Amino acid sequence: MAQQQHGTIATRHTQVAIIGSGFSGLGMAIRLKGEGRHSFRIFEKDDGIGGTWRQNHYPGCACDVQSHVYSYSFEPNPEWTRMFAPQEEIRQYLEHCADKYRIRPHIHLNTPLTEAKWDESRALWQLKDNHGRDFTASVLVSGMGALSIPAYPDIPGTDRFQGKAFHSQDWDHDYDLTGKRVAVIGTGASAIQFVPEVQKEAGQLYLFQRSAPWIMPKPDREISEKERGIFRRLPMVQQLERKALYWMLESRVVPMLINPKLLKAARHMAKSHIRRQISDPELQRKVTPDYEFGCKRVLMSNNYYPALDQPNVDVVTDGIQEITETGIVTTDGQHREIDVLIYGTGFKSTDPVPKGLIKGRNGQDLNELWQDGPEAYKGAAISGFPNLFMVMGPNTGLGHNSMVYMIESQIQYVMDAIRTMEEKDIDWVDVKHRTQRQYNQRLQGRLDGSIWNDGGCTSWYIHPETGKNVALWPDFTFRFSRQTRQFDAAAYHAGTAGEQAGTGFHDQVSSTKANLEEQPA
Repeated sequence: MAQQQHGTIATRHTQVAIIGSGFSGLGMAIRLKGEGRHSFRIFEKDDGIGGTWRQNHYPGCACDVQSHVYSYSFEPNPEWTRMFAPQEEIRQYLEHCADKYRIRPHIHLNTPLTEAKWDESRALWQLKDNHGRDFTASVLVSGMGALSIPAYPDIPGTDRFQGKAFHSQDWDHDYDLTGKRVAVIGTGASAIQFVPEVQKEAGQLYLFQRSAPWIMPKPDREISEKERGIFRRLPMVQQLERKALYWMLESRVVPMLINPKLLKAARHMAKSHIRRQISDPELQRKVTPDYEFGCKRVLMSNNYYPALDQPNVDVVTDGIQEITETGIVTTDGQHREIDVLIYGTGFKSTDPVPKGLIKGRNGQDLNELWQDGPEAYKGAAISGFPNLFMVMGPNTGLGHNSMVYMIESQIQYVMDAIRTMEEKDIDWVDVKHRTQRQYNQRLQGRLDGSIWNDGGCTSWYIHPETGKNVALWPDFTFRFSRQTRQFDAAAYHAGTAGEQAGTGFHDQVSSTKANLEEQPA
């Protein structure tokens, strides 16, 4: 690959630019380096690596997928101490991977990109970081994920509150909750983990619940030193356990998409979980969902319900009318005085890319293009944005298995795209608009009528304006892996930059269009 050898461009051009250093970004970097590719940079907005597992550090934070499947297939971790790893261990695992595969020299910490703009004449991405520095890249890979931008509720008076307030992702560990009057807004995946921890310290905890989540018992336990020793000496044992867990989790697709009648057994188990752990009949009623099991993300916890059943906790189901300087007013007119407000309101999954960050052909802003909801081809490519690939893009989320499996599948697709561009001597690929549209029509057709779309709930899977499910992959994960195993060049327009480029994928840049066989799309 030719590069300009003089001036600042030589030091600031890279074959692949990666946004984010979580599972997606690090996995991409490790695969690149594994193929002997060293021309890549990772732009990380935080002061350390780990992505969501660094940003989220609230009390009780842990994975809700078994540890053995929540790791790279090529880097098993025999040192997990629990079946469901706590946040700190996952962050340490990612740091271990960065060190072992020598990725750190490629990472720019405290360096968010402020703009990524496609340069049509040179077939390059022009990048600018928060320090005002300019870079160029042949390929741009976004590893930001859909759950990276905190969401706040649209409630009058949020700016008026004079007490302490923070989002669960920005947890203030220096603030002492002991004896405080605490309000928590939201009852999603984060809240059910931190609420039991807050309950232990708070003098009074008000939990404002818009809709109750379905919660199942969490089959968590400590992994003994003896087991860890076996995993260290006999890695195949851990691999077999990983495979068994994968297929057990994969079987959850059957009731979700193929035979919804099977959900009745799970619903019965969830209701029994409530009755076993909560003694108050009125509280049981409050925490029992009024929508179909599986419509929202099904959560797991063994300590959430017992925490709600404590005398210092009040579950409030009346809607919030406004937030005042000193508390919260609900629709029944009651004003509750509080000292601290914690938002457990999740992330902007339906609006994952900030406005002005990524601009494709003709200056098209990806944020504006996605006003009706994010959409991509195989969750990776977007028409009009050449050489941009997403990992954990639209409709790659799961309600049943490990996201790391999906991440590795998409990385494989991007790697094969890069190899294909080199082999075919081309500088850019851009998925055909009709191919992308037809792919998503098929995908949305499979989601229509599913428990996620028509289960009677409002979830972060669904775009609030269009009602389109923009988050979930509605099938087995092994089928997604099959469709991303090879880069399907016929689904893309492709070409080369002008002779003046000099920073493309090949040494002698030609203006001749790449000879890709065009197939009807």
